[in-house]
Amino acid sequence: MAGKYTDLHHQAITNPDRFWAKVAEDIHWDKKWDKVLDDINVPIYRWFTGGELNTCFNAVDIHVNSGRADQLALIYESPITGNKKSYTYFDLLQHVSRCAGLLADLGVNKGDRVIIYMPMIPEAVFAMLACARLGAVHSVVFGGFAANELALRIDDARPKLIISASCGIEPGRVVEYKPLLDKAIELANYKPAACLIKQREQHTCQLIPGRDRDWDEAIANANAHECVPVAATDPLYILYTSGTTGQPKGVVRDNGGHAVALKWTMRNIYGVNPGEVYWAASDIGWAVGHSYLVYAPLFNGNTTILFEGKPVGSPDAGVFWHIIAEHGVCTLFTAPTAFRAIKKEDPDGRLVSQYNMAKFRALFLAGERTDPNTLNWAEQKLGVPVIDHWWQTETGWPICANPLGIEKFPVKPGSSTRPVPGWDVKVMDETGNPAATNHIGALVAKLPLPPGSFPTLWNAEQRFRDTYLEEYPGYYKTADAGYIDDDGYVYVMARTDDAINVAGHRLTTGAIEEIIAGHADVAECAVVGVADDLKGQLPVGFLVLYAGVERDADEISSEVVQKVRDEIGPIAAFKTALVVSQLPKTRSGKVLRGTIRKIADGESWKMPATIDNPAILDEITAMLKKVGYT
Repeated sequence: MAGKYTDLHHQAITNPDRFWAKVAEDIHWDKKWDKVLDDINVPIYRWFTGGELNTCFNAVDIHVNSGRADQLALIYESPITGNKKSYTYFDLLQHVSRCAGLLADLGVNKGDRVIIYMPMIPEAVFAMLACARLGAVHSVVFGGFAANELALRIDDARPKLIISASCGIEPGRVVEYKPLLDKAIELANYKPAACLIKQREQHTCQLIPGRDRDWDEAIANANAHECVPVAATDPLYILYTSGTTGQPKGVVRDNGGHAVALKWTMRNIYGVNPGEVYWAASDIGWAVGHSYLVYAPLFNGNTTILFEGKPVGSPDAGVFWHIIAEHGVCTLFTAPTAFRAIKKEDPDGRLVSQYNMAKFRALFLAGERTDPNTLNWAEQKLGVPVIDHWWQTETGWPICANPLGIEKFPVKPGSSTRPVPGWDVKVMDETGNPAATNHIGALVAKLPLPPGSFPTLWNAEQRFRDTYLEEYPGYYKTADAGYIDDDGYVYVMARTDDAINVAGHRLTTGAIEEIIAGHADVAECAVVGVADDLKGQLPVGFLVLYAGVERDADEISSEVVQKVRDEIGPIAAFKTALVVSQLPKTRSGKVLRGTIRKIADGESWKMPATIDNPAILDEITAMLKKVGYT
């Protein structure tokens, strides 16, 4: 007999209009839709055309009106600065409505764009929700992002206003934002009409008369502003991802489908009930921060946590457990790299035992593939289900997951479990045809994509078609590679660009990394394919060891090479494993494999704008030269 998951997944695929119309009844609409799924312009689909709503109303006002005014909505935890603040739903409404009034006074209207270039402080959340309240389109860019990258986004979004802060705080240093902002505006062809700056006590900056306004002074004189209804198909935000051409891609999220899908995911995927404390340990500059720090938990009436800190070093590798215990967090969503960092510093999990995490019941990981070693470590130390799930900036919510609120499946380490209702996932082989079970190929999703996924790119519909829809007609190209097993479990093994062809044999970085990560001394690792005249490509491994490991690095490297040979065989041609102090990563924790490969192959490359630790590339370059690459 089919389970609840099978029934719901079948309904969502075979009759999406009916399925999502029922889900959408849980959202407050100012005007109900005319059509659930609009397919007049295939392969581009739109959801809930004709409907009108306001995202901020569904995230804030509705809870104040329905009796949750005194419930905590937002908790700000900044172990870096020692600051803590809590806001009820009533408090949040006051701050957001006044912020919306201020933005309106500065000339921001429905449809205008606003760039938010801020650290992880409450004002950043207020600004996002205030834009939604007015029907303006926000585009959050990491605070501290390089000036030239910010300039590209200014020219593409053409914002009426930029909201920023005087500085961000990193462990051991203050990052001044204002010089970066000023330089970006100087570089950009488009000039915003005004900038709104939140001065922080750790550093104050000089404001430019006539252009810059002080947040605190301006907000003190602002009046509350009501919600402005917008079309379900109107854009809520633009979130830029790096493009292969150097021109960032502006992923668009609409208002209607976004609210419908995200609220549904909180109970059905994450198993979280209204009133509970949910924590997505992500920066608001990433899709996770948009979807699961700000919008989804507030749609669902949860308490969400805004964390300004790092999983280690602020102050130690137990900060996550401290926050979970103090605030009664039921579910944590973070990146696997955060847990690898914690595991590296506290491999025995001694810090976990110091905290009472009685309400904690699930950990969700996403952003990079969770290697089985890290998943098993987290399960053993935390004693709760650890769920590796797969999604992308473009999709806005999970493609595959173990849906705890629908039906919990046995965990298979290395798999993101099954496609979520609404997602029809397939694997395509090298010829562009459906691949056999257990055969690695390109992962795709059948159109139409469900509500909440991106309908297009900002001012770039042809690029949207060319990048995502052209190669596999009728499908969305995820650019990830993997396979589906006999039980329907999906395994995401690598980006398609990271697949390695060794003498005609197709291998994935994930398969080799899984073996390396099983070595007792290896905290985390990355594998890239580098050019080879004889075999086409050869895999090269980069290893980070656990804190306290004092064994000879060459000896560990030899053991890792032998381990891969024993478990995959000579076919992998794995001969080089280099011990490094850390892996080069983006600020969201993704390993920059493409950059490493270019360095190894002697290709031209530029410093990635999102890199969190630039100096490590010098170390890797030197090591590659030492073994005959670059």
